[in-house]
Amino acid sequence: MNKEQIIKALEELKADSKKRNFNQSIDIIVNLKDINIKKTEENVDLFITLPYSPDKKVRICAFVGKELKEKAKIFDRVISDEDFSDYQNKKDVKKLARNYDIFLAQANIMGKVATVFGKILGPKGKMPNPKADHVLTPDSNLESVKKRVNSTIRLKTKNEPIVKASIAKESMHKDEIIENFNVALNALTHALPKEEQNIKTIYLKTTMGKPIKL
Repeated sequence: MNKEQIIKALEELKADSKKRNFNQSIDIIVNLKDINIKKTEENVDLFITLPYSPDKKVRICAFVGKELKEKAKIFDRVISDEDFSDYQNKKDVKKLARNYDIFLAQANIMGKVATVFGKILGPKGKMPNPKADHVLTPDSNLESVKKRVNSTIRLKTKNEPIVKASIAKESMHKDEIIENFNVALNALTHALPKEEQNIKTIYLKTTMGKPIKL
């Protein structure tokens, strides 16, 4: 994507956006064409680590064994496998799923995590995902994991051929926004069966603003 096109779209976003009492997100929206999302091989599901963190308010819950119980306290919530028996009630697991955005798990207790939490977290797309580096080992650098999680977005087709995600904040420098945009778009393009030919339209929008077509 031509840098000038992105700059023009960002300028339009700024001109069109009313002043808000919060730092709005900037979202990318890509409409796809000529793909069948019912086919597994054509369904998009990507985790992309952006070069600049979009400063998301991501709440992280970690399922751990005794090896990581203390180190994992840097996350918002830590649940030891010793305490899994406290989550036999589906209501408690559903509450957990509502309160946290990302779930991590220590590799050697993944079986227990799936048994206790899988039926609720799985359908919500919140089970710890190895593709997103959400599975930990006792040697994992948890500070790096936390930083990476906060810089990672997910591009996924659901019920229609559209992918969208927040890639930046209004307050970020335009060069940072452009780099995040290009990393996200390039990763998506290379994941599509016919690459650029599967992209119909691309938009940028702020949280409360109207979409601007590139």
